[in-house]
Amino acid sequence: MTTGTSPLDAEDLRVRVQKRLDDFLAQQLPVLDDVSPDLAPLSEALTDLLRGGKRLRPAFAYWGWRGAGGADCEEAMAAATSLELLQACALIHDDVMDGSDTRRGLPAAHRRFATLHRGNEWLGSPEAFGVGAAILLGDLCLSWADELLMSCGLPTDAVMRGKRVYDVMRTELMAGQYLDLLEQAMGGGSEARAMRVVRFKSAKYTIERPLHLGAALAGAPEETFVAYSGYGLPLGEAFQLRDDVLGVFGDPAQTGKPAGDDLREGKRTVLVAAAVEASSPAQAALIRRHLGDPALDATGVAALREVITDTGALGHVERLIDALTDQCFRALGSADIDDDAREVLRGLAHAATSRSM
Repeated sequence: MTTGTSPLDAEDLRVRVQKRLDDFLAQQLPVLDDVSPDLAPLSEALTDLLRGGKRLRPAFAYWGWRGAGGADCEEAMAAATSLELLQACALIHDDVMDGSDTRRGLPAAHRRFATLHRGNEWLGSPEAFGVGAAILLGDLCLSWADELLMSCGLPTDAVMRGKRVYDVMRTELMAGQYLDLLEQAMGGGSEARAMRVVRFKSAKYTIERPLHLGAALAGAPEETFVAYSGYGLPLGEAFQLRDDVLGVFGDPAQTGKPAGDDLREGKRTVLVAAAVEASSPAQAALIRRHLGDPALDATGVAALREVITDTGALGHVERLIDALTDQCFRALGSADIDDDAREVLRGLAHAATSRSM
């Protein structure tokens, strides 16, 4: 990796992932066009969504492959790129469940389709149409993710090894999404419950399983999977905790979402759980009053931020991030993997937990 190059750009990964996505869409979108020109808004929404993103999951899958001895090749890059379509599915559905307004600086898919309905003065509820269209678009991304993985061009036995990991990853992701919904419905619980959501909704899906996918495609021994878990699980948890901090304190220009949007959506994160557990009665009342208020203004956001800081929750989560990151680096240092891949994975760990990500 060249000095000064982002680890996400090692081996031109982001450029190559985008090209793979563009090539795949060039094959798939005409299928929709042949069905009906009325499907053009679906194609446009997906094309716009897939132009953004950090490409973390393809990066971990590709470098999981390289770390296990796989050579650089377009077939492995195609397999890794399939995870961007799975991520698109997860983001679209997650925005529906959270009622999010924006994604990557653009209107969330369900908002986009609601606006389309409203602008054309169609019958029925614009919001219901938007939700239905977004669910279908997410389902389409899920289907196409399978198709890209299965047609990546690697030998059939390698693809089938990878598919087994991919199937487990999808199951864990959906389970984690449900646990997240459950926490919101129950009004949040302990920090331990919030960490369980972190593990299954994000940590495994973002880092550990993509690494395992690369290892499986390369036919790696069990020791490599164990080493990748030792690195990937704590890093994945640190990554999500960092994302939660940015969701409250981050710069909208970097996060692509309005300031304090996670507070407006009422997300029951580890950050919030820690604040609730350490709050005074007055602070707890303020959290109950403001958290999850869709009309929360800048004053309300500032008040919640103050409680999260004053209770020590922010400092606690920052220390957790540091401890988990240290754990992942120790595991990476002792892993029996390719040295070039180790260097990139070290850089990816820094990128995944950066305060300015």
